[in-house]
Amino acid sequence: MTAESPEPSDRSRWRTAAKQHPVTALLFFASLCGWFVGSFFYPIPRIFVFGGIAEGELWRLITPIFVHFGLMHFVFNGLWLSLLGGRIEMLLGPMHLLLLVLVSAVISNMGQFVWTGSVAFGGMSGVIYALLGYIWIRNLLAPHPILALPKELIGFMLFWLLFCMTGVLDFLLGVGIANAAHFSGLIVGMLLGLIFGLVGTVRARFK
Repeated sequence: MTAESPEPSDRSRWRTAAKQHPVTALLFFASLCGWFVGSFFYPIPRIFVFGGIAEGELWRLITPIFVHFGLMHFVFNGLWLSLLGGRIEMLLGPMHLLLLVLVSAVISNMGQFVWTGSVAFGGMSGVIYALLGYIWIRNLLAPHPILALPKELIGFMLFWLLFCMTGVLDFLLGVGIANAAHFSGLIVGMLLGLIFGLVGTVRARFK
């Protein structure tokens, strides 16, 4: 007779996933803390408010990505972060993902500020669109099964971006959508995907 091995508990699954994808897990946890801040603190602590260049507080160019206003805001971004960030980290390593996140955070936050002139924004969505654009373009140039995403999923996210830009959700929900952050994040992600995708194709030819 053989005994079946017990199913791993949810806690052990989370622990294993965190060990395999440390940067994704860290970003997820930071966003969870940011959800608590965004939902229960007003005004938002200065550390999470965009700006700080003149004062030398350069981390404030990045920290707004962790603030989430409401549970659904956090859940939506957390799921996409796990899906997209986990794939990049699995294939290319934690430092590669961290670089993408830092660059796209700064550019998407700056894009939102330049477009609106307001510092009252937050959320990981600009980075999410950057990761989507990165995977999309890179996998066209240097395909890999881990980065393969259904065309329908990419199409849905692009449709959602355009739909949000119409202002319908702003009117129906009474909240502002950081469309400039989404759009600038997508563009910088696509550019990074183009660069690293071309590098990947060149490396593959010389192997």
